[in-house]
Amino acid sequence: MATESGIALGTWSWGTGANGGDKVFGNHKSEAELKAVFDEAMAQGLNLWDTAAFYGMGASETMLGTFVRTVPRDSIFISTKFTPQLAPTYHNSMAEMLDSSLERLGVDYVDLYWIHNPSDGVERWTCDLIPLLEAGKVRAVGVSNHNLAQIERAQQILAEGGQRLSAVQNHYSLIYRSSEKAGILDWCRAHDVRFFAYMTLEQGALSGKYSTAHPLPADSQRGRTYNPLMGTIDELVDAMGPIAAAHGVDVAQIPVAWAIAKGTTPIVGVTSPGQADDAAAALHCELSAEEVSQLETIASRLDVDTRGHWEKPMA
Repeated sequence: MATESGIALGTWSWGTGANGGDKVFGNHKSEAELKAVFDEAMAQGLNLWDTAAFYGMGASETMLGTFVRTVPRDSIFISTKFTPQLAPTYHNSMAEMLDSSLERLGVDYVDLYWIHNPSDGVERWTCDLIPLLEAGKVRAVGVSNHNLAQIERAQQILAEGGQRLSAVQNHYSLIYRSSEKAGILDWCRAHDVRFFAYMTLEQGALSGKYSTAHPLPADSQRGRTYNPLMGTIDELVDAMGPIAAAHGVDVAQIPVAWAIAKGTTPIVGVTSPGQADDAAAALHCELSAEEVSQLETIASRLDVDTRGHWEKPMA
């Protein structure tokens, strides 16, 4: 069986429709274009893929599933999510929503299944993960967008059912470190729980591709969120330039390398083969403690808040 890669590739921007790539990111990628991305990533050894039923209301899972069917099942690791807000669509059943995800993905189990957010409370949904684990439909479970108290309670509920929490997935980047400040990263290290950092590149705002002079797509959700902040974020992006040059990489790889240096598994959205190559290169970019400190010092004084409208404060 293949070894799981240290970077997860995100597919939020794959597929169109509600909460899909066209609305959120301003992307309009064809199946052929995304198949090239998938093939390049797998060739680079990047075999951990993150999606959700919520992304494009199933469109992301469907697109990824088309490509998953072209490779051996044991060569790929699939992470997808149960979104409580969609539960009424499936008669309020986590098991039914998982079955629909499995069908779209073309598999009979997923490697990691998440509760996307604690809507309706931790007590309502966490216990429903246990029979899915027992049935072998999911190999491991995690919680996303949960604060520390909610994470601890989820861990307790799972332990009472003879299972364990394997992972936490929260928004975490150089300019949004709330999970670190709230003690979640320390808790994960102490309890051998893997921390997945989503929006490490802040939807491209930290990639070096965008700036005040070259804004994000104005008609996208991310453009409306980040373009007003780019005048401030430019300072951090400019500071990453010399560090990237010293390591022989692009600016886009520095925030990812920083997240790895912090002991997390970054989730990097990919929509081109070049981005898959960049993600692979970031795995081999080792920042020094001094470089990490320099970046964090600059980021801290920017005083920007990129918390998503769906996110609750971590502390």
